[in-house]
Amino acid sequence: MKLGVCYYPEHWPETDWASDARMMKAMGLTHVRIGEFAWSRIEPEQGRYDWGWLDRAIDCLHGAGLEVTLGTPTATPPKWLVDAYPEILPYDEHGHPRRFGSRRHYCFSSPVYWRESARIVEAIVGRYGRHPAVTMWQTDNEYGHHGSDESFSPAAKEAFRLWLEQRYGEVERLNEAWGTVFWSQTYRSFAEIDPPAATVTEPHPSHRLDWRRFCSDQMCRYNEMQVAIIRERSPGRSVTHNFIGDFTRLDHAKMGRALDIASWDSYPIGLLSEGPASHEKKQSWLTRGDPDFAGFNHDVFRACSPKWAVMEQQPGPVNWARYNPAPAKGMVRLWTWEALAHGAEFVSYFRWRQVPFAQEQMHAGLLAPDRTVQPVAGEIETIASEIARLEPLAQEKAEVAILLSYESLWQHEIQPQGNRSGPLRPARDLYTACRRLGLNVDIVFPDSELTGYRLVLLPAVTILDEALCEKLDRSGAMVLATALTGARTVSGRLPHNLPPGPLQRWTGVKVMSFESLPGFAEFDVTIEGKSWKASMWREAIETQGDVIGNFADGAPAFVRQGRFHYLACWPGEDLLLEILSRLCLQNEMPVIDLGPDLRMRSTARVKFAFNYGSAPIDLGGKGAPQEDNAYLLGGRMLTPSGVSAWPIRPILERH
Repeated sequence: MKLGVCYYPEHWPETDWASDARMMKAMGLTHVRIGEFAWSRIEPEQGRYDWGWLDRAIDCLHGAGLEVTLGTPTATPPKWLVDAYPEILPYDEHGHPRRFGSRRHYCFSSPVYWRESARIVEAIVGRYGRHPAVTMWQTDNEYGHHGSDESFSPAAKEAFRLWLEQRYGEVERLNEAWGTVFWSQTYRSFAEIDPPAATVTEPHPSHRLDWRRFCSDQMCRYNEMQVAIIRERSPGRSVTHNFIGDFTRLDHAKMGRALDIASWDSYPIGLLSEGPASHEKKQSWLTRGDPDFAGFNHDVFRACSPKWAVMEQQPGPVNWARYNPAPAKGMVRLWTWEALAHGAEFVSYFRWRQVPFAQEQMHAGLLAPDRTVQPVAGEIETIASEIARLEPLAQEKAEVAILLSYESLWQHEIQPQGNRSGPLRPARDLYTACRRLGLNVDIVFPDSELTGYRLVLLPAVTILDEALCEKLDRSGAMVLATALTGARTVSGRLPHNLPPGPLQRWTGVKVMSFESLPGFAEFDVTIEGKSWKASMWREAIETQGDVIGNFADGAPAFVRQGRFHYLACWPGEDLLLEILSRLCLQNEMPVIDLGPDLRMRSTARVKFAFNYGSAPIDLGGKGAPQEDNAYLLGGRMLTPSGVSAWPIRPILERH
């Protein structure tokens, strides 16, 4: 459990570096990320390197006892490179190159950019790969951000055609898989196929699904190229990449296989502003963030690699959201401890010092531009002292798993059947309900091992196959599938036997029709004489299983066959809590309703409580100790933005 910070020595006078390093160390920080945007300073002209400033910066940090995470600078190709090779630029859907002047201005399919990226990575890793200060490498920065996941360049078009040929072998197989007979879209050769862009009306959905697969694969391959260079020239160092929270355009699980540590950039307030939450919820959590935003992403990235971390933690107001309030006092400490409770190797704050120029002038740091230390530094010092008192937090497998399928997210994005649900909403709603019931949750993927889970949830997993269904059956877990599960084949077509496709065998359900409804069109689902609200989606199903709940017209809404359950609608919050509580009770898994603002997380030996609300919470009625002296952090009365922790098994306290 370590704390770090993101630092840009090239932004500041060299006379400040030593003082900055001493202040970092005194604050309790142990490692510093640098270099990920510094290509033009490292190589001001092609082939002419200026290593002196970076040598001195790394030595300065090392001399203060700080570890260095060094970023490969490929997210910001310099102007001279763009001028020399304009073909490296990404193209928009209308065939126009996106211009120099910000960041991420490159195309993942450009052979020239691959060559130049490999050259700069080889140069920087060759120089610092064995430096004692450099203990970790970060590849690039936030792959896919700002719409850079896709480029419609000539190079991307050729790469996509090759990708399709490798996938299908013969164009006739592609025509059959996609169903190109519709609207006379049949192709005679792979050379005729363009990226799905700038069409008169919507492009073919199967075309778009394969395009999404291709774009994700290009990012993964590009990352693997960098990782291979780092592993060869810097043995023994960890490799990470900093992903984006709630980002669905990249298969993080696939990319994570090449990494030692999957890290992500946590901005709870900024992304609350940008997200789909209701006005009332945004108002309630304005300065604290959605109680399940960070936890959900912690668990996603925890599942992607052997280890995980937070590379950028919001420490104050950001500059890029619709509105940018300051975090409530104590929230940076809460966010940090929540990450550590979920198993983070480290939490790193963005950034050390607020920059007084360029695009991020209004993005807060731990220091103001004039080097005044901000109040949040006190929270970080407190965290560092608390970490020093506790043993490392060992993690245990959860009893509940939520299955996340990136192909299904893409399919839902392509054909959402209405505009009320973003691709992550089903998974996020299930996750929120589980956490509100006090449950630990693991995120799993279609290729994950499922044995050992007691409850597996399928949140509108539209694309699944027979092998995954058989694995669910072998797991011995109770399974809940929601509406739209199994609604498409791997090619993006309706299953020949109707949804839920291969899951019919286990659920005893056949979906005869599907409808999406507006927000005002709520409807009732009745279970044992009591009714709850549902909305958004409703399916008409035939079932061979036991009917547990019905729609108001008597049609089956919630059914069971053996261990498999199927819900033919999207439930409101209360109905979802009721269903999950019932399944947990049947499974002898204790639950407790924590309410909208309290969240808990259990490690192997310690249990944590986090208050996202604006009022104190008495933990005494939530299974926590009655006496304050039984707590490792905080106490029974959990203050707003507060953290409490208590042992659930014997634990040693360090002094």
